[in-house]
Amino acid sequence: MQQKLSTPFVSLSKTCSLEFPELLRSLHLKQYHPVYFLHGPEPYFIDRIAAYIEKEVLDESEKAFNLTVVYGKETDHLQIQDAARRYPLMSAHQVVLIKEAQEMKSLPDLLSYVEKPSPSTILAICYMHKKYPLNSNFGKALKKNAVVFEAKKLYDNQLPDWISQYAKERQLTIRPAESSLIAEYLGAELSKVANEIDKLALNVPAGSTLTHEQIEQYIGISREYNVFELHKALAARDWPKTFRMIQYFAANPKKNPFVVIIGALYGFFSKVYMLHFLGGASDNELMEKMEVRNAFFLKDYRLAARHFNRHKTERVLSLLKDYDLKAKGVGVNTTNVPEGELLRELAWKIVHE
Repeated sequence: MQQKLSTPFVSLSKTCSLEFPELLRSLHLKQYHPVYFLHGPEPYFIDRIAAYIEKEVLDESEKAFNLTVVYGKETDHLQIQDAARRYPLMSAHQVVLIKEAQEMKSLPDLLSYVEKPSPSTILAICYMHKKYPLNSNFGKALKKNAVVFEAKKLYDNQLPDWISQYAKERQLTIRPAESSLIAEYLGAELSKVANEIDKLALNVPAGSTLTHEQIEQYIGISREYNVFELHKALAARDWPKTFRMIQYFAANPKKNPFVVIIGALYGFFSKVYMLHFLGGASDNELMEKMEVRNAFFLKDYRLAARHFNRHKTERVLSLLKDYDLKAKGVGVNTTNVPEGELLRELAWKIVHE
């Protein structure tokens, strides 16, 4: 006889698609669904949801008989159906978790199960690194009968806010300048960013407002030598300061990869270029059109716009494209010039041409 569920499933008719905070909140509230389909290019969000389902839905005494974790490459739809159709033992429900489901060749053959899932099973399917075609027959069944979550990559301008929110979850406060610095330094690999903030949370008292010194100490981002300071030096066409920073970057290539610096500079001068067409706009209008999250950063763009007119800004953007290709060896760096030398050469041209 099937056991009566102590935690009822929520109707899917109104909530077949949830955003990340909503989905985590519903799990915390024990508002479970029979089928979850997690897909998309950002693995961090899928990993967090899957980890919660695996670790928190069942208590330790229930997991031995009611938790099944499989990998897509090592299983097929028949094994999943058999596992999902079983009744839970001494528990309200069981969990079946498919990791790396994109490797499961017979995944679409779960159609019949998704159309009529077991009410006492929570089946979570983790389809990693890409979107699943939801206009397929299986995709349509998922949209109708499952909670479908698409894990989207964050845009660059969204990353600082995400960092601030994650720090808040870890009982830390981080100011816009520091969150933007971390975003530029660590990039958009969210699991890496989260690990570094977790490291800060272990070493800094809860409730603290993170300082630049703490970020430098525990993450390794130098207060004096970072891409934001390079932006400022170039914006002012300050060659002595620029040269000191370039020398530091060239001596520490692992911490300061050339392609990352190129990308950061291209983003900065792209906004300077936009500013030349938005001269009469208010700060709020500039922030919206340039996708700048805080008026604090506008002064650097304005300073650069004074030193680099529209024509010079176009020249800088062209230089950055050329040196990006040189760094990648795309037909233009046949002499294998070291990246540090390329960086010095590029900086000299930006400041002096």
